[in-house]
Amino acid sequence: MFGIQHLPWFVIAGILLNLAPGPDSLLVMTRSAMHGWRAGFAAALGICAGTCVHILAAALGLSALLATSALAFAVVKYLGAVYLLYIGIKMLFAKPSVPVVPDARCAAGERRAQWSYAQIFVQGFLTNVLNPKVALFFIAFVPQFIAPDAPDKALAFVLLGVIFNTTGTLWCHILALLTAFASERLRASARLGQWLQRAIGVMFVSFGVRLALAQRN
Repeated sequence: MFGIQHLPWFVIAGILLNLAPGPDSLLVMTRSAMHGWRAGFAAALGICAGTCVHILAAALGLSALLATSALAFAVVKYLGAVYLLYIGIKMLFAKPSVPVVPDARCAAGERRAQWSYAQIFVQGFLTNVLNPKVALFFIAFVPQFIAPDAPDKALAFVLLGVIFNTTGTLWCHILALLTAFASERLRASARLGQWLQRAIGVMFVSFGVRLALAQRN
């Protein structure tokens, strides 16, 4: 159908790939723990929007530029690395805001006031769209499931991208709910929350460094 082949295997592979930890899932977990599941949903939707950009760019052939142009890849790569480093450093030096304290409703209101859902959406969008590895993943992975004689390869690419993005977004929403639930149940102390926030900040810094050192191949 539409020149798509081996669709069940594509869905299974896509789900397994979405389960792998990375900056996107870490961001969803962080915002859910700090601001509740709605904030996690906002981050997930931002990531979904960023993935849509990658899908359309790959379908139109723009992502091929990242694979063939060292300059284009380097520009996007360093922008993404700087942004991940910015998030990580900001979390390392921010005041602790993670723990869910006994007066949960009051604390949640204070935490949500620090970040609007729109800001969290944009953060999720930028975290995803500034990662050139995502673009390269689409142009390397998706074409394997498009038949050589497909009548419209671009349409088949977009459809497969939408399927992948849908499963990924569903997983991010589940992750947001699980993280928010766990945060509510744990009721961590302020000191533990501060160290947890710093640990997540270190992880974002490591993602930024790894992206900065990444090669096209």
